[in-house]
Amino acid sequence: MSDLAGKIALITGASKGIGQATALALAGAGCDIAVHYHQRLEGAEATREQVEALGRRAAIVQADVSRSDQVQAMVEQAGHDLGPPDILVNNAGWARPQPFDEISEEDFDAVIAVNLKSAFLCTRAVLPHMRQRGWGRIVNISSGAAHTSGAVGIHYNAAKAGMEGLARGYAASLVQEGVTVNVVAPTFIDTGPERDNAARAKRVPMGRVGEAAEVAEAVLLCCRVGYMTGQVVCLNGGVYYR
Repeated sequence: MSDLAGKIALITGASKGIGQATALALAGAGCDIAVHYHQRLEGAEATREQVEALGRRAAIVQADVSRSDQVQAMVEQAGHDLGPPDILVNNAGWARPQPFDEISEEDFDAVIAVNLKSAFLCTRAVLPHMRQRGWGRIVNISSGAAHTSGAVGIHYNAAKAGMEGLARGYAASLVQEGVTVNVVAPTFIDTGPERDNAARAKRVPMGRVGEAAEVAEAVLLCCRVGYMTGQVVCLNGGVYYR
């Protein structure tokens, strides 16, 4: 089990929900946190305050993670403020519910860019430092939509399945360099009051939706266990098994 104390973690989409919970879990394990946001500055500031309340350093970084120039600037800013990231959590994403026959080419490209291309861009940006140090942890936040028909749309299914394929490819290429790449795939998670959790809980055999903090614990596991790479950790209350 790796000691994460003093590591620098960059978490995309850390202004709320799973990203915010992950920031707090990693801070509790001794990491300093680069809190990424795209539009929700107020949420990012709240995450930073909570991380600092745990006694860890925190910095806010902004970027559209579907754009390579902004991703590179984000990683450089994180390095300037805290140090080069040792841990990357690709959590930023966008779910746009649409029937398959209403998805335009522009819709498809946008969902793929935010959910899948962003993971490639962020991973590419942080890898040089990790490989130089011979230690790194990358965790992609996928979804049960990668394993089921999903309820968002085929573009979202494809993007999340792609994140898992991306992780396996990187894991196989980096397995001898001290860098592990894994996936956490949550289903029916309470990420805010806008969700009808009572209705969603009826679809879960366990009888409840999951908590963002539970997803964060799975991310923490992927960061601590050095013998695990290229794997998908599913959190779904028994909705499906694999």
